[in-house]
Amino acid sequence: MFDTRPDRDAEVALVGRSNVGKSTLMRELTGHSFDTGGKPGVTRQPNHYDWAAEDFVVTDLPGFGFMSGVDEDYREEIKTNIVRYLEEYAENVLVGILVVDGKSVIDIIDRHSGPDEIPYDVEMFHFLRDLDIPTVVAVNKMDKVDDRDERLNDLCDRLGLLPPWKQWQETIAPITAKNGQVSSLNEAVRTHLHEQNRDDLFKFF
Repeated sequence: MFDTRPDRDAEVALVGRSNVGKSTLMRELTGHSFDTGGKPGVTRQPNHYDWAAEDFVVTDLPGFGFMSGVDEDYREEIKTNIVRYLEEYAENVLVGILVVDGKSVIDIIDRHSGPDEIPYDVEMFHFLRDLDIPTVVAVNKMDKVDDRDERLNDLCDRLGLLPPWKQWQETIAPITAKNGQVSSLNEAVRTHLHEQNRDDLFKFF
């Protein structure tokens, strides 16, 4: 189990597969650089970023799913630790941000959909919501996507949200983190913070 969490009450947590750009997004949100690996699964422990004066932390949880050179037992252990972490701190997490790769997410979901298999991204989305954590899906790398609306509608469909995606702007946020294009995510996060009377945290988003 991860035990690096600073003693902070309020939290925003980033979850997602390896290599979808979580660390880049974390850097964009906090203005602080973290070790981002060139290969998937480099982040094995959560990255936490907190502010001295604020009772607030942003957490980038390790990537789950396939990681080259990492055996399956270890992958499962990381996923189990992520699940336990979210269960333990669910009441503290004001917003869960599920980061996906806009270019590949539909293919990955479809490849892992079957009678005995739920794709990780879909499972994590519903898991966060089952924990009553307000959830935003940050659809990253949108600069590489041509059929933007169609892709986002397909994603809604896979997540069990009725398209069109534009009616879910507090849940679906198309972004390109490496170019700093994260305003749709910030607006979605602010919507959820406002609902929890935490407008004081707007300055971070």
